This record gives sequence, C-alpha cells and structure tokens, in this order.
Amino acid sequence: MPENTWTRPTASIAPSRPPLLAAPHPLAPLIPPAHVVDLMTAAGSAVFGARWRGREAKIVECPALTDAMPEFKTTYDIEPHAELLGFDDLDWAVIPPADLGVRRGGGLVSFIWFRTTLTIPANVAGFDTAGAKAVFRVNVDDYAEVWINGTMPRTPGRPSPGAIQGFNMPNRVVLADGAVSPGDRFEVAVFAINGPISAAPGNFLFVREAKVEFFR
Repeated sequence: MPENTWTRPTASIAPSRPPLLAAPHPLAPLIPPAHVVDLMTAAGSAVFGARWRGREAKIVECPALTDAMPEFKTTYDIEPHAELLGFDDLDWAVIPPADLGVRRGGGLVSFIWFRTTLTIPANVAGFDTAGAKAVFRVNVDDYAEVWINGTMPRTPGRPSPGAIQGFNMPNRVVLADGAVSPGDRFEVAVFAINGPISAAPGNFLFVREAKVEFFR
C-alpha cells in the first residue's frame, strides 16, 4: 500500500531493484471507448459521487540531501503533498465540475492540486460497468501529474501515464489493473502545472477535459 504520510528524504535513496526491470504499468486502450462520462458536468461527476476540491501548491526551500555535492546547501520541495492516500482536503475549496475550466494560479510558474474520489456505479446511462476497463482521462493546460490511490503510475524508460505526457497532452490513467466492479473507489489527485516552467508563461492553468472512459 502507498504511504499515507509524507516524510521528506534526507539522503539519496537507491531504487530497490533495477528500474528497467520494473513491470510496466497498464496502458489505456487506443480503440474508441464503449462509454464516456464527462466529469466537468454536474451530472457526470454525480455519477461517481465525485466532489472536486482544489488548492494552490507552493515551492518551498528545504535542506539539500546530506550526500549532495558540498556547494548545494538547499533545495526545494512542494507543499502540500496532497498526492497521499487519505489526504485530508476537507478544508479546501469545493470546485463545481463546470468550474474546473476556470483559469487558476497566479500565472508564470504556478501549481494547483485537484482532488476527488470516484466510486464506480453499477450502471451509467444504460452502460453496465461490471467487467469493463476504466480509464481516467485529464488534460491540463499545460501539464499534469496524476496520482491514483496514492500512486503515480510510472516506470523508468517506458510509457508512464501518470507522469507529464507533454505540452497540453492528456494523461490517460487506467484506474485498475483489470476490470472494475461497482463500488470500487479511486482517490484521484491531479497536480496541475503552469508551464513551460523555464519559460514562466504569462497565462494561467486550467483543466481542458476530465473524463472516465470505459472499454470492453
């Protein structure tokens, strides 16, 4: 199970196994979905009992890792670490689904967390979800990292749907390694990034699309 508390590393950590030997994460199918639900509508989010919340994230200065080169005394972290499973976001602002597309952040280099929980229903507008493959699709202007139940799906050297996919490109993250069942719950945390970071753009970040795709 993923950690539900954040402990900032103090020294570098070697991988537990060679990264290229790690099993790849499941990838979203490339065929057209059998059914799609738009989470940026009140009706679509209500299907999954989803209540969206958001909060700005900040870059904070912190001590460098103890085994860093001697000239590096400090480094940077993100606060809060809202990717954690069970993170308490009850004091965050509630975002109506249609307002996910509102421009947020201060422009330049900025970050926003979006969080919700999706509960798979038995039936969506006549589509029976039992035995289907479910994919969470989100497109953030400009980049996103996606965490599902406290884990960002990523594998070194291979397609990693939870990591940044490209400039204004969608993340398509398979919710379960296999079929979903009615009642399955998925805690979703989207780390939205205004970028390109080195360009410090004069615009704001927003969600272009947020959907659940079902496949047979």
